[in-house]
Amino acid sequence: MTKTKELTEDLRLRIVAAHKSGKGYKTISKCFEVPVATVQSIIKKYKTFRTVKNLRGYDWKPKVTPVLARRIVREVKKNPRITTKAILMNLGSAGGNISRQTVQRTLHTAGFHGRRPRRTPLLQIRHTNSRLAFANAHLDKEEDFWSSVLWSDETKPELFGHNDAAFIWRKKGEAFNPKNTIPTVKHGGGNLMFWGCFSVGGPGNLITVNGTMKKEQYITILNNNIRQSAEKRGSWAPVDISARQRPKTHSKSGEETVSRQKH
Repeated sequence: MTKTKELTEDLRLRIVAAHKSGKGYKTISKCFEVPVATVQSIIKKYKTFRTVKNLRGYDWKPKVTPVLARRIVREVKKNPRITTKAILMNLGSAGGNISRQTVQRTLHTAGFHGRRPRRTPLLQIRHTNSRLAFANAHLDKEEDFWSSVLWSDETKPELFGHNDAAFIWRKKGEAFNPKNTIPTVKHGGGNLMFWGCFSVGGPGNLITVNGTMKKEQYITILNNNIRQSAEKRGSWAPVDISARQRPKTHSKSGEETVSRQKH
């Protein structure tokens, strides 16, 4: 007899049961009309693996060994912005003939996925401490308080090209790890600057800043836009988050201007 198709799992179990009952290979072969060699193979597999199911990948050796997988993960931990092509170059001969797709699957298995990096302000320790102190001081404020706050700041959007990495490798929950973010600087070169404000009610005025922002121009912007924006959005206690770190806005005249707009 020649084998024409794969035996069902139920038939294999019946062959094993017959063997356990004391029947020999030839008897089982005649009873179930399967070759003796097949009966022997099924019984041997059951004795070795305690199963009659097909063993997926048995005797198959993966291209990426545990040691190589750890090396790939270390490359990403050292440099989250590294590409799969660069990883293969760094591995050299140790990488064998694996492909970039194999490297990608290895990283996915380890929990790393390609994500766009979050853009966060480039802060010094004093900036971080200042923001943390502000947050702690206002932690228990009621919702009505925040409804009366008008926030303002300046920004410099990028007009041409890009200064960030397209993707980074990271695990879930690590989006704001400093290694996985792109620090942004407001006052880079070659871009326009805008002043704007917003409150709970929505955005306020948006003003184009001509040239370099100086104290006099900043005060003019406050005089012309703070109260107007607050009246439109129902906010009456302006808070300027941009005035906390820059001398021109933290000056006495700048603070007096903000104070006058509250009344």
